[in-house]
Amino acid sequence: MNRRKLLSLLSVFCLSLILTISCSQTPQSSDSGTSNTAKDQAIVIGYSNWAGWWPWAIAEKEGMFAKNNVNVEMKWFDGYLESMEALAAGQLDGNCQTLNDTISFAADAVNGEVAILVNDNSAGNDKIIVTEDINTIEDLRGKKVAVEEGVVDDFLLTLALESKGMKRDDVKIVPLETGAAAAAFASGQVDAVGAFPPFWLTALKREGSKELISSKEFPGAIPDLLVVTQKLIDEQPDKAQALVNTWFDVMNFIEQNPEKADEIMAERADVTVEELQLFKEGTKMFTIEDNLRAFSDGDNMKHMPFAAQKMSEFMIDVGFIPEAPDLTKVLDDQFVQAYAKTAKK
Repeated sequence: MNRRKLLSLLSVFCLSLILTISCSQTPQSSDSGTSNTAKDQAIVIGYSNWAGWWPWAIAEKEGMFAKNNVNVEMKWFDGYLESMEALAAGQLDGNCQTLNDTISFAADAVNGEVAILVNDNSAGNDKIIVTEDINTIEDLRGKKVAVEEGVVDDFLLTLALESKGMKRDDVKIVPLETGAAAAAFASGQVDAVGAFPPFWLTALKREGSKELISSKEFPGAIPDLLVVTQKLIDEQPDKAQALVNTWFDVMNFIEQNPEKADEIMAERADVTVEELQLFKEGTKMFTIEDNLRAFSDGDNMKHMPFAAQKMSEFMIDVGFIPEAPDLTKVLDDQFVQAYAKTAKK
């Protein structure tokens, strides 16, 4: 699954056109038994196969949305790219996606895209895997590194190089989709690869291969988010608030019922409970305190306004976006702030 593949402007346009035509023919609600009023219609939230988003299955299974007075349809996507395309085209009210993808889509999404919640940070699940003879970041100089250009593990590579006073140009970038990049490394075609799960498992099959560095060394660099449309915020802010409230109910459920929570998440992810633990290790789930810190201003990657600026500069440098969107419109902490005030009472 490619969870970091970026959407082209043409894809957004085509999907928007398809949506416009289909909406003129059939009602948008998938539940024909509900009222057509905005109050009764389900809001549709997309999610896909990433450890930080599996907990949404608990909200569905345990009826937590209803407890927060909101009608939600969680729509599962086997492909992360398809979920991003659907949100950008106006087919979803929200989606689970990364900060860099949200920045990339912000200018073209038909209903706007706004991050209102941090589900988690990648804390080791994104890795730079290298050959046996590479022992330091400096050893990467002049080596062939396969990465999917402009996306998260390319960004991780850039951060690693910068930490040692090096630049992206100091290595030989081999631009490949993440799955193909891992395969190229495993077959000996390149010296290093940037990958996320499950692809780094493929990379590590190469004899002598090892992890050089991971997202664990760069806290905050890869935040995974709940992103909703600006339209939802403007027209139904109570539903956006209910989504955030439900998420923290899920976090409480996981803490109080760990075995049952793992069973639900493993079933949703189509992995065993034992395999689930492997991917949970590299995922830092965010508390309300973590959220408040992440949305606040600061001078390092733990603060999303700073991280968003850094990511925008990176994507402009590699030609993924022509210019940065208005980053003040991409992040909205009003809902986590409201939850925090309620939680204190």
